[in-house]
Amino acid sequence: MAVYTEVAFGDAAALVERLGLGVLTDLKGIKGGIENTNYFITCEHENASHEHVLTIFERLSFEQLPFYLRLMKHLAGKGIPVPEPVIDEAGEVVHRLHDKPAAIVNKLAGRNQLAPEAAHCAAVGEMLARMHLAGRDFSMGQPNLRGLQWWNETVPVVLPHLSDSQACLIEGELAYQNHVASSTAYAALPRGPVHADLFRDNVMFEGDKLCGFFDFYFAGVDTFLFDIAVCLNDWCIRHEPDNHAGADGERQLPLYEAFLSAYESVRPLEAAERALLPAMERAAALRFWISRLWDWHLPRDASMLEPHDPRHFEYVIRQCLSRLGALPVVSEAAA
Repeated sequence: MAVYTEVAFGDAAALVERLGLGVLTDLKGIKGGIENTNYFITCEHENASHEHVLTIFERLSFEQLPFYLRLMKHLAGKGIPVPEPVIDEAGEVVHRLHDKPAAIVNKLAGRNQLAPEAAHCAAVGEMLARMHLAGRDFSMGQPNLRGLQWWNETVPVVLPHLSDSQACLIEGELAYQNHVASSTAYAALPRGPVHADLFRDNVMFEGDKLCGFFDFYFAGVDTFLFDIAVCLNDWCIRHEPDNHAGADGERQLPLYEAFLSAYESVRPLEAAERALLPAMERAAALRFWISRLWDWHLPRDASMLEPHDPRHFEYVIRQCLSRLGALPVVSEAAA
């Protein structure tokens, strides 16, 4: 949601008019995030004001994008509260702006809940399970592009920027995840379209009421368990970025239990999923540690860009290992 591509008002207005959304009245760049260019847009149509989000995709291609956007339309059609892409007269969901792929979706109501309580975690867990079930008959397929293959390719790129302790940790975790992925138990896990990035800032609430999930542009076909683990590692842990003594990344058990209980009220976990949940929590933490290291040390030029501190997910991994009795919480680099 950083701004890499500056969009002139007239260019956005022309796209809005072509898609039958009316007259553009406001265009405002969105601060935060790192992958795509995003703007809030307001349109006047039939004497009413409507809010949408315009996204210009900086890494995803015209060929890759139909998966994400068609998945969103599929889920919206199944009653899952997600932004629905606007189609043109030919039924296309991917548009062109500044010779880059673009999309416009409706803006969800509500706001982020960045200090969730058990009720918020339960609402996310229940809706995630509903989303997994709703996506099972989605006909398109695309792998998680930030999955194991990408980890294997990217770790050597970020290694020169790490301390000896961090390098030992990240290489050990990568080897462990390659081992897990080669197991028959992992191969048997239920799979389907997953969000793969359902952090607190990608969910909207009004009070305790969940208004919707958004930002599906890391979605892909993967294990449902990985999607669950991504959520557990964000919704159900402490965020203490200035506390390097161990609180950052620590599990909050009431939130953790509320999330899992609500999820299982809709889609009970299989025995193999329960057995591999600790491994997938480590996998999800590794994925975001790697991507944040990449964005932190090898940033792209963009206005309004604020990369996330990668140390947070290092601490999450160390907390996971600490619960297994495998590693002390405090890293050498943080001590």
